[in-house]
Amino acid sequence: MAEKPHLNLVFIGHVDHGKSTTVGRLLFEKGDIGEHIIRQYKKDAEEIGKATFEFAWVMDKLKEERARGLTIDISHQKIQTDKYYFTVIDAPGHRDFVKNMITGASQADAAVLVVDVAQRDEKGGLMPQTKEHVFLSRTLGIGQIIVGINKMDAVNYDQKKFEEVKDLLEKLFQIVGYKPEQVTYLPMAGLKGDNITSKSENMSWWTGPTLLNAIDNLKIPEKPIDLPLRLPVQDVYSITGIGTVPVGRVETGVMKTGDKVIFLPSARPGGVSGEVKTIEMHHETIPKAEPGDNVGFNVRGVGKKDIKRGDVCGSTANPPTVAKDFTAQIVVLQHPSALTVGYTPVFHAHTSQIACRFTELISKLDPRTGNILEKNPKFLKTGDAGVVRIEPTKPMVIEKVKEIPPMGRFAIRDMGSTVAAGMVVDITPAK
Repeated sequence: MAEKPHLNLVFIGHVDHGKSTTVGRLLFEKGDIGEHIIRQYKKDAEEIGKATFEFAWVMDKLKEERARGLTIDISHQKIQTDKYYFTVIDAPGHRDFVKNMITGASQADAAVLVVDVAQRDEKGGLMPQTKEHVFLSRTLGIGQIIVGINKMDAVNYDQKKFEEVKDLLEKLFQIVGYKPEQVTYLPMAGLKGDNITSKSENMSWWTGPTLLNAIDNLKIPEKPIDLPLRLPVQDVYSITGIGTVPVGRVETGVMKTGDKVIFLPSARPGGVSGEVKTIEMHHETIPKAEPGDNVGFNVRGVGKKDIKRGDVCGSTANPPTVAKDFTAQIVVLQHPSALTVGYTPVFHAHTSQIACRFTELISKLDPRTGNILEKNPKFLKTGDAGVVRIEPTKPMVIEKVKEIPPMGRFAIRDMGSTVAAGMVVDITPAK
């Protein structure tokens, strides 16, 4: 049997809006979790006074999470539909979500945003975390979103209530910059199982997809083969009989044997270049590598001391950009005090981790709309978004998100946690 195409699917949304319950219900109905496990969870949940949490527990395997009724760890579950094979990422809060999204290969291809139909803020608007997750999805480059308007059972499956929330969400997605065709809306009740894998008798008015249909209707993102070659180096090996073998995942473009390539920044000023002799994937020699392929390759004239993790391989005709400084739009996820000029945390971009200095705070933005609130703010604190100028403390390859999207996003980490996430809007290349 040919392998089904693989997609990474992340579940996001405001705390308590039913993300984990929805994921659990989906896996249960797909037969990926046995009835006996759910029965046991139900019994356990009732015993500690947490009735209705049984499906959430499918994802929350940690004891302490059960006792607190919160999702702490990110759980990866596999699910197969008729068309696809998914890795489901249940994202607890933004921080882990962002760290997972930017580091490692779990760049989500699509997100399911779970929104409680009945819960609003004091002005009758959407909950703040719902808005932030939408903004973050945009910053992190998630191109397809399924919005599950959840807990319909709590409003007697009222179509009008569904439409009200859908209208609010449509406005938000538009403001943040999503096109209508990138977003699918559907009503559901995760706990009761309405419209998760089968049509609900309680919502005869609904003619659209179930959650499972919507997931199966996602599109495989097109491989960015027309963009310039960018392959961030993950490791460098010396292999007897072959020589130096850098290993990494092709982010954009195509690498073929015989190509002239360059590694930047690299130990030699101006980069180190050579010709691709061989490319190997899963221990087989292949003639070319495309986006998503994890490969090892050998380049004539490149030694083990010349390159390291964090360097980026590109074509000599269109080499990777080494930044003298860059302008970025960031969202501050959590910081004990505030970000000011001079702050120098570690930036994680592709496989590089480099300390970078904030040299200018250009503007403060409304994280729910992206509109400018203030020019040249003195600081940015948790929950703020802003446009900033950044100077790497040593040579670093990074690209404009408009030109080479996967190479233009980064996470900012400090004191062991993700402080902010962002995307590069402009670059001053190093000489």
